Amino acid sequence: MKRFVFIPLMLLAAATFAAAQITTPSTDVLGAHLNYGRGCAACHAPHSGAYGNGNAKTADATSGNVALWGEDVGSLYGKTITTGQMDNGAVYVEVLPTALTAATPDVGGVLMCLSCHDGNYARGAMMKNKVYETLPSTYGTANNVPTLLGDDGSTVGNYLNDHPVGLNAVMGCGGAYNWDCTVSATGTVQMTGTHSSQFITNYGFFVSPGNYNNTPVVLCTTCHNQHVMNVVNITASSKSGLPAGSYATMFFLRGPYNPADGNIYTNQTAQFCRQCHGGESNEMNGSTAGTVF
Repeated sequence: MKRFVFIPLMLLAAATFAAAQITTPSTDVLGAHLNYGRGCAACHAPHSGAYGNGNAKTADATSGNVALWGEDVGSLYGKTITTGQMDNGAVYVEVLPTALTAATPDVGGVLMCLSCHDGNYARGAMMKNKVYETLPSTYGTANNVPTLLGDDGSTVGNYLNDHPVGLNAVMGCGGAYNWDCTVSATGTVQMTGTHSSQFITNYGFFVSPGNYNNTPVVLCTTCHNQHVMNVVNITASSKSGLPAGSYATMFFLRGPYNPADGNIYTNQTAQFCRQCHGGESNEMNGSTAGTVF
């Protein structure tokens, strides 16, 4: 009799995981970055850099020398943005690179992103400051999530209400608010502690910190994969204990993140944030709860 009871339970568990996966995204994975049909050429120019895209007006005439970048970033060079004011008043100051050839991780991880997503120093890109995705009902009346860091509905030039990014936004291990992880001599975050390794099993580690002087730092691209908006492919080689498959995500986030999940007990969106914020995790607080889809 136990054998006949066990089989349906196994099928139910499998069905739960299957419901959390999407095998075929219904829209192009580039999503909002299709830029009204322009596609890859909206950010990259196969010839002549920003001049090739017809928008070079300042000091970045050689932008195409780096990643064939086709947007005008000259107005951002050397500018200071102060992000992420904490409860104790602490802020994170990022002085943007003075050239695309600066060879620091905030070139591709922050500066290039702001050429479209700033709205303060850089205004020339074709942004509408409105999120592309159709938001689920769980978002309530917040239907127009802003997409410009420096002009998001508060005071123009205010970055304090944005997540810390830049060379000073260091991802730490140990302490009351972090994971029991370690940082290697080369700046790689190793989630090998008792609780952090359990989190890998329960959810995974999909974020991609930048590396500055062998120190992991938070960039825009740490959480966002600018080339894939709506799906995360988890393979056997992924740093995750979740079953292999294609998982829904939103906002170009690198891990499973689906606030449209019909399960009112889902915690997958919280799990994404906990990849860095270990102090708020189930594992670091003695809970045995895993990831619920």
